[in-house]
Amino acid sequence: MVRTPLTPEERERGERLGRMLREARGSRSMVEVAAAARLSAETLRKIETGRAPTPAFFTVAALAGALGLSMDEIVTRCALVPA
Repeated sequence: MVRTPLTPEERERGERLGRMLREARGSRSMVEVAAAARLSAETLRKIETGRAPTPAFFTVAALAGALGLSMDEIVTRCALVPA
């Protein structure tokens, strides 16, 4: 299966998500947060660094729960800004 390349806007949204998750994680370790979300630390690392800019909905929901974020807050802070 060939994956359609991401647009610059989609990449930027992924970078915003990664920054927000790193900020919300604060001093907690990546391993601790990943375990609380029932994800691998490598998955969290990829999302935080923008290497996985379009994570699955349930992955984001699990991270939101582990970090005490609402999905509304994530959508608001990571949504594409209209030109």
